Amino acid sequence: MTNSSNKYILLVMTAALISACSVTKKYERPTTLKTDQLYRDQSTTDSTTIADMPWNTVFKDEKLNALIQKGLEQNLNLKNAIENIVQARASLRQSKLAYYPSLQLDANVTHNKQSQAGLNFPAGININTLTTTYKLGVSSSWEIDVWGKLSSSKRAALATYLASDAAKQAVQTQLIADIANNYFLLLSYDESLKITEETLKSRIENVATIKALKEGAIVTGAAVVQSEANQHAAEVLIPDLKQSIRETENAINILLGQGPGPIDRGVLGTQIIPEKIAIGMPAQLLNNRPDVRQAEFNFRVAFESTNLAKTYFYPSLTLTASTGFSNLELKDFFSNSIFYSIIGGLTQPLFNHGLNKMRLTTAQSQQLQAYNNFQQSLLVAGQEVSNALYAYQMAVEKEDSRAKQIAALEKAVDFTQELLEYSSATNYTDVLTSQQNLLAAQLNGVNDNLQKLQAVINLYRALGGGWK
Repeated sequence: MTNSSNKYILLVMTAALISACSVTKKYERPTTLKTDQLYRDQSTTDSTTIADMPWNTVFKDEKLNALIQKGLEQNLNLKNAIENIVQARASLRQSKLAYYPSLQLDANVTHNKQSQAGLNFPAGININTLTTTYKLGVSSSWEIDVWGKLSSSKRAALATYLASDAAKQAVQTQLIADIANNYFLLLSYDESLKITEETLKSRIENVATIKALKEGAIVTGAAVVQSEANQHAAEVLIPDLKQSIRETENAINILLGQGPGPIDRGVLGTQIIPEKIAIGMPAQLLNNRPDVRQAEFNFRVAFESTNLAKTYFYPSLTLTASTGFSNLELKDFFSNSIFYSIIGGLTQPLFNHGLNKMRLTTAQSQQLQAYNNFQQSLLVAGQEVSNALYAYQMAVEKEDSRAKQIAALEKAVDFTQELLEYSSATNYTDVLTSQQNLLAAQLNGVNDNLQKLQAVINLYRALGGGWK
């Protein structure tokens, strides 16, 4: 090959590479995303966040941690998410194989009978019209990625794989939060049931006291009836609480991927939460939130699909080669029967400009939708952080007031009962009201504690904790 030929080939290859660079674009994270205002009324430059804490250090209850570990091993939704990763990994490997030449083995025997009249040879010439051809060969085809079609497909497959991995992480963070939320809800029902049963015991004793006071002509029969009604009011709460306990146990078992049964658990009052609730900076959600990362990877898939659509406007360059042996006689199969061919060609379908244009328009529209979904996921993440953080702050704010309310109502119950027994300055309606208010405040106190615990869980998940 002459030097001029080499220069010509080099010039063509250089021109092709320059064209390829102009056809497809390199992905860069959009700069139009606004993260500064994602946390309402919160501005910080501290990157410390509880999202970086492993879940088994956030939760101090060993029984809860055992349930979470079982859920990570057995939850069916999480298993399906893992299978999605397996499928995406196979597609990624398949896209990488497109870079390599295909190789086919061809072995055949052809028995052919031709028409002597159809050959149109002159009379007297004897031609063998019955032949058997034996052939053994290999062929290979290789598409050269001049315009970036194969590389765009590979990058799209890689983004799909990463999106499926992020989706699995999102399922895991939600699973941990669901198990913990239901666990603390179960403990709150236990605590509410304990308070209600103790209240019922006290009200049964109170009925006996009121009956004795009636016999002493201190109260009327109306007070006895009211005390009995007050007792039954506590009694009817117990079946509902027991039903809620059973349903919550069953819900936890579903999360654990197992049938209904009792849940081994601790006590609400002994639960410990992290001393410092750090949320970090809003921009960290881009890397910490699995669903946000999944949305970005989906955007990258759409971005590469647009790149791919652009390459259809250009011809594909394919090299095809074949070699082997072919002979009419099997006994002389390897004697002077070798053949080979090398073909290089450009393929460009005609009259496809309209189809390619519509393909590109569709890809660009889907890319815009994927970008909008990416932005939406980030906004939702900021909203969830803001809501969970505020719920935690409000629960903390209520703690002191609730404790003072319960203490005051306990004194009110004691004072009104004493006044009822030893003074005519009060009546049973005052006792009844103070008792009902005390039970309501105690149950609300349980809910306050639950709100604080669940707010920490939801904040941990909202910041992207649980998958690292």
